[in-house]
Amino acid sequence: MKKVTVSLHPLGKEILTRKGSPLLDILQNVGVEFPCGGKGTCGKCRVRVLRGKIETGPEHQSMLDRLHLPPDWRLACMSNCDSDLLLEVEQYETIIQADESLFEFNPGQGLGIAVDLGTTTLVAQLLDLQSAKVLAVETSLNPQRKYGSDLISRLESALELGIDSMTGMIRDLIGEMIQRMMAGRTGSLEKVVIVGNTVMQHFFCGSDIRALSFYPFESKELGLKRFAPDQLHWKFPCNQILFYPSIGSFVGSDILAGILATGMHELEAYSVLIDLGTNGEIVVGNRRSLLCASTAAGPAFEGAKISRGMLAVSGAISSVVPVSGGWDCRVIGNGDPKGICGSGLIDAVAGFLRAGHLGDYGEILSGEPEIMLAGGVGITQKDIQEFMLAKAAIASGLEILLDRLHIMPEDLASVYIAGAFGTYINVENLVGTGMLGFTHDRIIKRGNTALMGAKMLLFSDPSIAEAALVKISHVNLESEPRFQDLFIGHMNFTPP
Repeated sequence: MKKVTVSLHPLGKEILTRKGSPLLDILQNVGVEFPCGGKGTCGKCRVRVLRGKIETGPEHQSMLDRLHLPPDWRLACMSNCDSDLLLEVEQYETIIQADESLFEFNPGQGLGIAVDLGTTTLVAQLLDLQSAKVLAVETSLNPQRKYGSDLISRLESALELGIDSMTGMIRDLIGEMIQRMMAGRTGSLEKVVIVGNTVMQHFFCGSDIRALSFYPFESKELGLKRFAPDQLHWKFPCNQILFYPSIGSFVGSDILAGILATGMHELEAYSVLIDLGTNGEIVVGNRRSLLCASTAAGPAFEGAKISRGMLAVSGAISSVVPVSGGWDCRVIGNGDPKGICGSGLIDAVAGFLRAGHLGDYGEILSGEPEIMLAGGVGITQKDIQEFMLAKAAIASGLEILLDRLHIMPEDLASVYIAGAFGTYINVENLVGTGMLGFTHDRIIKRGNTALMGAKMLLFSDPSIAEAALVKISHVNLESEPRFQDLFIGHMNFTPP
């Protein structure tokens, strides 16, 4: 079988692959994003051919023309490796947030591993169950990204191709991460705890995904799943492997872990947990009752529907500060800006509002098609609209949950912002856009609460999580009669 060499500039990588291999399979392993799932519609996987040749068919050429790309550019998702190639690709280095927080625990014996299985990233930590000390950390991008950055694209691919490939690749990756952490250690691996959103749970467990793909999106396979190593084709012993239960169709065990990590299920005072990641989950309540919901906020904050949007990786503008005559932009990796991530988008919109560049309904008052930030990266009118859709979804979902509990925003003692994205946002700017109607002193950044909660579960019986679950009710916002009216009311930058 003939082989070809694909060289990646400026990464300095050389990859030997079978002639005719899809370029998508190679580049997704080095962090290149395929937000549309390789359908050729977003244009964000473009590469420049410095040497060699990639033929283009009519569909590929049509997409290149639509994106106004020069003749030496190609879309990786529509390309094959038919000759030796030298390609220019962006150097992506994703920020994957681990967790080093301290917590109370009852000492055990042996070793345990906590895994946060995210839509975009994975992080696993090896702990000494006697001391709770973190002994090793492994992080990785989720290999399922080749099927799309969003859950819907991946569900569609799984329905078309079968779930086995999704299940196999994620089981294999977690198994490899565990083996690397356990290499050379003599202690016994007693327990592996995995948390993730509901779709990730179904993919890992090999559960029937059809119920999550069609209305009313109600799966009967949300509960705790137990595995033996041989069921997962893991070649190491482990006494317990647990994937913790999801709360609802699109609110997973990562949010359950976040509830446990914040302790909001045990507090008398009301609090809120907001994860502005892929699903935009919200939890409101106290020790008597908790309500949760998911909103369509992720596509804006994770860059999927923003013209120059990208994840928090090298080249992304992560913060924007107004300066005289322009904008001071911090770029991850300190290189040239290639796009903008969610925290930068929030800063930019808040800055535009303060500078008087936007009208009440997000219109760019100058009449220009976009507002330029740095290095050719700008925010378009469509980008502002996408931000407003995300803002309205979060604000409306939160208002409905508060109304269901018959409480007001001022009744909330704490507002926890979770996830890696939440760590980097500027709270003042988040409030300034009108997304959250709280005073700054109540907003608390809690980092990766999913991983924190997973580590806590290493030291407890599953009954602890079950006791929290009985207090939680899932609210389907789409079935709420008031949601559309509230949503429209929040589609502006003035009080509704």
